[in-house]
Parts: sequence; structure tokens; C-alpha cells
Amino acid sequence: MVDRLDRLNTFLCEVAASQDFEASFAALCGQLVGEGLPLWRVTISYRTLDPTIRAQTLVWWRDKGSTPDRFQTTHGDGEAQYLRSPIHHLLERDARTGRWRLQCDAIEDFPLLVELRAAGGTDYVLHLLRFDAAMPELPGVAIAFATDRADGFSDAELAELARIAPALGLAAGRAMLVQIMTSVLGLYLGARTARLVLDGQIRRGLGQRIEAAILLADLRGFTLLAASADPLRLVAWLDEHLAAMIDAVSAQGGEVLKLLGDGLLAVFPVEGTGADAEAAACRRALCGAEAAQAANGALLDRRRAAGEPGLGLDVALHFGEVVYGNVGSPHRLDFTVVGPAVNEASRIEGLCATLDRSLLLSDAFARRCGRPTVSLGRHALRGVPRPCEIHALASGAPAS
Repeated sequence: MVDRLDRLNTFLCEVAASQDFEASFAALCGQLVGEGLPLWRVTISYRTLDPTIRAQTLVWWRDKGSTPDRFQTTHGDGEAQYLRSPIHHLLERDARTGRWRLQCDAIEDFPLLVELRAAGGTDYVLHLLRFDAAMPELPGVAIAFATDRADGFSDAELAELARIAPALGLAAGRAMLVQIMTSVLGLYLGARTARLVLDGQIRRGLGQRIEAAILLADLRGFTLLAASADPLRLVAWLDEHLAAMIDAVSAQGGEVLKLLGDGLLAVFPVEGTGADAEAAACRRALCGAEAAQAANGALLDRRRAAGEPGLGLDVALHFGEVVYGNVGSPHRLDFTVVGPAVNEASRIEGLCATLDRSLLLSDAFARRCGRPTVSLGRHALRGVPRPCEIHALASGAPAS
């Protein structure tokens, strides 16, 4: 027994250090079966910090090979499912472990256990591993072992699983925290920026010069609406508009760097070198802008049909060199883009109301986007030394 546990603990240390926790978890389950444990199904569940996903669950089945299934429980729709789960049952009783003999215990209150019994399961053991963390929303992980052997787990096997569970929980906890950090940073910073932060690029003043198409969007009429609307309803409306914009921009590979109250700043970095790479970035940005305006227009139609106020969307597109990196103090940093091109994009967006256009392009962008445009003349931009030529898409101009 000691030799087996020593080997398993060594393996668990390797699991904790692995970059592919799911593959290591499956390999561990296979090794446990090879060591004589009658495992049929093993799961690891944990809470997340995600606005849509309540929890993640990895499910390994003995008969399904080396890749565990991944399931997500959503907020709202998943709440009823969670309230009838063995995990909630133990938490409500402040218990750490639970066991159900599936063929003889009363399990009708637990749909999962009823399902496992119907599939041939005989014994189900659940361990809750609590972490004394500073984040109460992440209480720990739940590990469940099930068997389909006729007489279930023996006392010796239950003791062995109880010894294995804490180490497996710590390994899962490491993987959970990495995933949560990546997810949360991605939500607040964007996926590309999150990868840079996790890669250690967090020093103030650390940045790189990049060429990018710049998209700056703003909801027209928001300030006036905010003066009279109920604040909670206003936030709900704003969320709908921002979701429409963000989804459209992200679908074209844009990186949303900043939410500007009732608007956003996004960049489409040039991938590669040369005129073709610059043109590709501008085409993606223009497609993102048009998709955002189309989505916003559909939202306006639904709002009007419901008798609610709507907000138009103004977008400015520019192209230039920016510095992409950290600005701020040693204690509060913002990963963003700065430079004259960003300021110019902001000034161009301010012309949308003046020129009565919802989509404006700088000359640098228009020359690269591959679409027919019309000049709207040269305009003085505050803080920009020389007047800039501004363009709009030619009426009915098709995508190239």
C-alpha cells in the first residue's frame, strides 16, 4: 500500500506541475485503475469568476479513453441543477465528505445520482476540499469517485481515495487558479493583453511600438438619455449596446482595450509587414465597425418596438503607430495604447455629429481599407497641428 501511495503522490506532483491538467488528470485516473481501484467515473468541479459560467466540471469515464469531458454550469439556468446536487447537499450541512450507495440509498432528490444508477453505477463518494483563500467566491474543489462494481468501494479503497483526494485537489486548484486568472484578465483586458500580462510584461513604461488600425466608437445621445433615465435601466441598456459592439469587433480579431463609459477603444494590430498586412488590418477593422453598427441598428429596432429609447452608434477609424503597453503608477497600471494616432482617432469621432455621419475614416485608413470612399474635406482637429482629410464610405460601396 505504501509503495502504491508513494507512486501516486509522485504522479500527483507531476500533475500539479503539468501545463495540460486535463490530460494529466485522465492519465492519473487510468493509473488508479491500473493500481486496482475500481473507478468507473471521476469528476472535478470548481467555481469560476465568470459573468456567464457558474462552474466547470471535468468528467473522466473509464470507458471513454484518455480525454475527460468538460461541462459548464451557467448562472441562472444552472441554479436549479446546482440546488439538487450532492455538492450543495454537503455544503448546506457543512460536511466535507459524502457517500451514496446508489442501488440501495434514497437518492431521488439528486437527479445526477439517479442518472448514474440507471447507467449502472453502484457507489458514489464525494470530497469537498476547501481552500482558505482570500476569495470566498472560490471555496475550493469537489472531487467525486464512482464505481460500477457490484459491491461498491471497500473500506480500504475508501480510505485510499480519501488520502489521494487532497493532493488531487491541490493539483486541480492550481489549474483552476491559472484558468481563472486567464479568464478574468481576458474579461477585463482582452485576450491578447491578458496573455502579455501573464507573460510577465507588467512593468510600468514597458511597451512596444506597433502599427494598428484604431477603432473608436461612441453612443450618440447617451449623455442626454442619462440625464432623465432610471440609472439601473440605463446600465441595462448600455450593457446591450456594448455587447453588440464588443462581439462584432472581437469577431474580426479586434482587441477591445478600453470601455469609455458609453463607447470603446479597440485596435487591430498589423500582423506581418508590408502594405498587404496593413490593408488586412484595416479591412478587419472596417468589417468590425460595420458589423457593430448593424448589430446596434437591430438593437434599436427592438427597442423602438418595445417603446424604449435607443442610441445611435458613431465610429471613427484611423491607422497609425501606437505604443502598446503599461502606463500609470507603480500601484495602478493600465495596459492600453497611447500616441498621437489615438488622440487623432478621438478627435475624428467627435466630427461624426458635426458632419452628420455615423462612420468616418481618416485619410491614412481610407487609403488602406480597399473600399471606395468620398472625401468630406479637410478639418482642423483639436491638438493636431495640421488639418486632416476625412472620408466616408462611398454610397453602396461593396466589400472588396
